[in-house]
Amino acid sequence: MEATMSFVHFHDDVLFTQRLLAAERLYLGALDGLWGPITERAYQEFSLRTAAITKELGAFDTRSEQNICSLSLRTQRVCRIFLARVLEGGIRVRVISGTRTYKEQDELFRHGRYGNPGPRVTNARGGRSNHNFGIAWDIGIFTEEGGYITQKEDYDEAARIGLTPEIEWGGFWKNFPDRPHYQLRFKQLLSIATLREHFEEGETIQSYA
Repeated sequence: MEATMSFVHFHDDVLFTQRLLAAERLYLGALDGLWGPITERAYQEFSLRTAAITKELGAFDTRSEQNICSLSLRTQRVCRIFLARVLEGGIRVRVISGTRTYKEQDELFRHGRYGNPGPRVTNARGGRSNHNFGIAWDIGIFTEEGGYITQKEDYDEAARIGLTPEIEWGGFWKNFPDRPHYQLRFKQLLSIATLREHFEEGETIQSYA
C-alpha cells in the first residue's frame, strides 16, 4: 500500500515514529525506541487511516504523496484540500517537504554552515521546526517542463487560492517570510518549545487546532 511505503522512512528513527503515533492516540506503549508488536499495530493503523484519507480526497504525484503521508492525519486532510484547490487554480504545485525527523532537520541546518557547501536553507535545528511535529509542509511550483519557479508572485497566488481557515501561511510572517511554507493553524499561539514538549511526551497537539 502506498501509504505504508511513504511512511516507512521513519523506521530508522523508531522513537520519533512512536512519538508521531502516540500523538495520534494510536500508540499507547512506552516511548522506548523499540519496534515491537504495539508499534507495528499502531503503524499499520496509521497507514490504513492515511489510505482512507487518500481515497476520500484524492491522490497526487508521487513526491507529494510521500510527503503528505508523513504528516499527522488531520494535517494530511488540510494539506490535500489545499493542494487540490491550488491545482484546480491552474498552478503546477507539489508538496516537496513534509515531516522531518530531528536528525533530518539537523542535516538541513548544516547546509551552508560549518564549511558545508550551498546556501543556508533553514534557521531551525532539530526539534525547533514545525516540520518536526507532523503539522507543516512546503510546496514547490514548477513549469510545464519541470523547472522550479522561485518568483514570489507565484507563491502569493498559490496562497490566495489555497488557503483555508485551518492553515497558517509562512508568507505572512514578518521576521522571516517563508512563502513555500504552510502549517496547521492553532486556536492559540503555541511556542516551538511547547510543541516540542508535547511531542516528545507523545501527547496530541491536534486538540489545539
